[in-house]
Amino acid sequence: MKILLLTIGNTDKNYIKEGIDDYVRRLSFYIPFETRVIPDLKNRSTLSLELQKEKEGQLILNLVQTADYVILLDERGTEFTSAGFSKWIEKRMIAGIRQIVFVIGGPYGFSKLVYQRADFKISLSQLTYSHQMVRLIFVEQVYRAMTIIKNEPYHHE
Repeated sequence: MKILLLTIGNTDKNYIKEGIDDYVRRLSFYIPFETRVIPDLKNRSTLSLELQKEKEGQLILNLVQTADYVILLDERGTEFTSAGFSKWIEKRMIAGIRQIVFVIGGPYGFSKLVYQRADFKISLSQLTYSHQMVRLIFVEQVYRAMTIIKNEPYHHE
């Protein structure tokens, strides 16, 4: 199984980039993991929120294949413990899913079409994080899940 993380907009904080890069490097020992950044929309300040979500949504959907299992990181999604998330990922690995695409949307969320295409929604917390911080937190949680699946001592209960 492969994991693709789609995000809207670049990460401009070096400390966040470095953290993401570190966990992506660590993940390469466990699973093929790739991140793709969809550039911020040009002239987005002139667009309504709905039009912005629609345009971002189309860019997201252009990168999703028919067979992909699409997961939105969304405040209304299912919350997991780290151990529960690792079991959830492991079930998808066993089920033979070829690629899971996790999507972190723009600042205003997802378009209706993206919600319709999604197979599942996950919430990382009831707290609100910046979109840049969510990337780092999410990549660390995928790494943590892989170490739990492999019974390695990174996660402590």
